[in-house]
Amino acid sequence: MKLTLVFLITNIVFISSSIYAQESSTEAFDRTRTQINSTSLVPVLDGVLNDEIWQQATRISNFHQTSPVDHGAPSEQTEIFVTYSENYFYVGARMFDKNPSGINARQLIQGQSINSDDSIGVFLDSFNNSRTGFYFSTNPNGVRSEGVWEAANSFNSDWSGIWQVEATIDEQGWVAEFAIPFTTLNFDPTTEDWGFNLVRSKASNNERIAWSSFNRSTNPSTAGQISGIRDIRQGMGLDVVPSVTIATKEDHVAGTSDSRFDPSLDVFYKFTPNLTGALTLNTDFSATEVDDVQVNLTRFSLSFPEKRDFFLQDSEIFGFGATTGRRFGGGGGPSDADPFYSRKIGLDPATGQPVDIDVGGKIAGRVGDYSVGVLAVQQGDRIGLDGQNIFIGRVTRNILDESRIGFIVTEGDPNSEIDNTVMGTDFFYRNTRFSDSHTLSGALDYQQTDTQGVEGDDKAYNASIDLSTQNTGLSYGASYRYVGNEYNPALGFARRKGIERGGLTLNGRYYLRNHPQIRNIFNFIRYSRTETLDTKQLQSESLNWTLLGIQTYDGDSARLTVNHETEGLEQNFEIRPGIVIPTGEYTFDFYKLTLNTTNRRQFSPDFSYEWGEFFDGTTEQYDLGVDWKPNEHLSFDFSYRVRNSELPAGDFTVRQISLDANYAFNARWSWVNLIQYVNTSGNLGLNSRLRWAPRAGEDFFLVVNYNFDSMVGAFSELNRTDSEIVLKYTRNFRF
Repeated sequence: MKLTLVFLITNIVFISSSIYAQESSTEAFDRTRTQINSTSLVPVLDGVLNDEIWQQATRISNFHQTSPVDHGAPSEQTEIFVTYSENYFYVGARMFDKNPSGINARQLIQGQSINSDDSIGVFLDSFNNSRTGFYFSTNPNGVRSEGVWEAANSFNSDWSGIWQVEATIDEQGWVAEFAIPFTTLNFDPTTEDWGFNLVRSKASNNERIAWSSFNRSTNPSTAGQISGIRDIRQGMGLDVVPSVTIATKEDHVAGTSDSRFDPSLDVFYKFTPNLTGALTLNTDFSATEVDDVQVNLTRFSLSFPEKRDFFLQDSEIFGFGATTGRRFGGGGGPSDADPFYSRKIGLDPATGQPVDIDVGGKIAGRVGDYSVGVLAVQQGDRIGLDGQNIFIGRVTRNILDESRIGFIVTEGDPNSEIDNTVMGTDFFYRNTRFSDSHTLSGALDYQQTDTQGVEGDDKAYNASIDLSTQNTGLSYGASYRYVGNEYNPALGFARRKGIERGGLTLNGRYYLRNHPQIRNIFNFIRYSRTETLDTKQLQSESLNWTLLGIQTYDGDSARLTVNHETEGLEQNFEIRPGIVIPTGEYTFDFYKLTLNTTNRRQFSPDFSYEWGEFFDGTTEQYDLGVDWKPNEHLSFDFSYRVRNSELPAGDFTVRQISLDANYAFNARWSWVNLIQYVNTSGNLGLNSRLRWAPRAGEDFFLVVNYNFDSMVGAFSELNRTDSEIVLKYTRNFRF
């Protein structure tokens, strides 16, 4: 192991030296700027730029590459036309392409990812604070994709707003027309200057261009600026969103059935252009996408991303510490110690079934340099527990150029009648222009919980620092985490308690200037050590090292990873039913080979193979994924994972299968199906969603859920366990 560590350090130093020897950008970031004017004209959104409004709009054509060559000349010309009225922000975009038949436009389902298609995106920082902003993008089929930047390092793609876009492909390339209502945005009415950016992706050559960037980055801190926005309106600032749900559910084992008719109502009101109140009554989440199945082979809790619109709205306001946005899907779940994890609300942890939310209220927005969020929920009764009142309060203040300091408080426990309070404070520092090519960021946070009848060490705190550069691809990071034995965030998430952990990361990426196929090679190392507080015994130690990674210009990649793990078990660990790993310390090494192909192709398989030691035995795991999009109407995404482990206490196999099979009739009608199977539970689940979305803000869903049980751990002898059919219609009325 010592020899391996010496070789590892030598390898990293060599690559780091090579990277620093590269030619890098030494120019300070010069913010791109332009002036725009208002208009009284209204465009016809048809994907054709023949309206008079575009002749009067500000024209933007000075784009540059961010990838593959930073600030290189684009391979194709792009022209953007920008203007606004008192109610709308308008963008007309002409993306020239010498080979229109090669334009990628395979996504036709609203709400699905357009990352593999050609796209054009519009960024609006309506507070001009270089920290947050709205992002609207589309592909040549006019599929809407949006999100919010919650911080310069955190993008939440689950946010959705009401706006319109139409796009067409023609003999010159493709065209898109955007109409973004100011009622969709929070903004500062006292400023005429907004942060602004435009980003185009060209799938055929994996090229990305932008109007403004720094060190390949296009985030709020590297956006340009538009000036001249004045006299814009939000109307009354009132949104009324009624919904009605009709559902029938059947328990095929017990032979019982139940039907329900549930009207619900959401009301949103903007007290000011940047402060919004929300009220939800008899909230229904039946049309929400189901979670991906996870199998836990660790001793610690799993987390799931938030997908419910009510909690995603203004989610950036409630982010805590350096993990802003992670609980909402932006980064794969919360941290090890997070005071607020919205998945705790409205879900029964024992069954995973929804719990009624009788009424919920929220006020969120910005007042000057402050961001304020207040959330209060009355959760409905369930068997064995009366409905609980829940409260979350969050305030942050912008300081320096890109940093903030904040405070959070939570009150209540959705799953018990025991009083619980959490208070915490956090500081996040970011400087994207720490030097000519480096970004420096760091975070500090401290929390204290107060649980009725519980005494002891109930605090948690964290410190981290990171120095990185986008241009040369080198970054360093260090972190420290402390979680007390009695730390108990009833509305938050704690993966481990009673631990302290330190970690180091080093990432190197070397860009090849003249190679015809390979864009870059990369090397990554991450080390962490976790010890228990009481005994100071090792709980986990991990060294993950990507020996070599290669990425091509097309977007394909390959990597070989070496992992050295140590796990200290203070008590017996039942990894699978009847298979127990005894108390003790286990050190094991395993390896992983990963091959990924770009999903810009019609057919894109992925494969990984992991093999080596596992606790006191051995393991091997195969992962196969196939993404097939023969055309814009039909798509399949198949994944198969099998893990075979041989331990002295017994052998076991975990097999997971999932299939997404989707059909888009057009950009308004879609049929999305997800089938998931896990052999360890013998459960096969089907989620089928037919959606009609005639316009943004109006949806009709027909949802069918079916669950089957396999007594023999295979697809034979499937028995129905439960099923549900849901009809839901919702419509946004904006005043």
